[in-house]
Amino acid sequence: MPKPIMPPPVQALIAGALIWLLAEFVPGLTIAFSGHQVIAYALISIGLCLDLASAAAFVKSKTTINPMAPERSNALVISGFYKFSRNPMYLGLVLILLGWALWLGKVAGFIPVAMFIFTITQFQIKPEEDALEAIFRDQYRDYKRRVRRWI
Repeated sequence: MPKPIMPPPVQALIAGALIWLLAEFVPGLTIAFSGHQVIAYALISIGLCLDLASAAAFVKSKTTINPMAPERSNALVISGFYKFSRNPMYLGLVLILLGWALWLGKVAGFIPVAMFIFTITQFQIKPEEDALEAIFRDQYRDYKRRVRRWI
């Protein structure tokens, strides 16, 4: 079973830096409409709230929140936002990145968001799913059938 290669917040920071670099140095289509920064702020705020509430659910369940060691999980968190998404913390990071890209206002800024979604799915979520299935077996398989990976 492959192990995650880089903590998701670090991946998100790299994606955020790429968004800024593309917005700053790559000419191209600009996003400019009335209220785009309000929507960007809302996306970032919702993403932060989603991340904090989802992390709190792990603390409340007294299980590891370390994304680099999913095999240390001792409880399957399926309450709160986990009723709607198997990965609300990663969804929160995506919302933050989308808000950042929108805030900076360049279409090219959305490319790193797509790259983040791809890499987090392949190199973080899938290894986590393998680890959780090995630990929780049918309970996790049932959860996967009921709740989508993202939304």
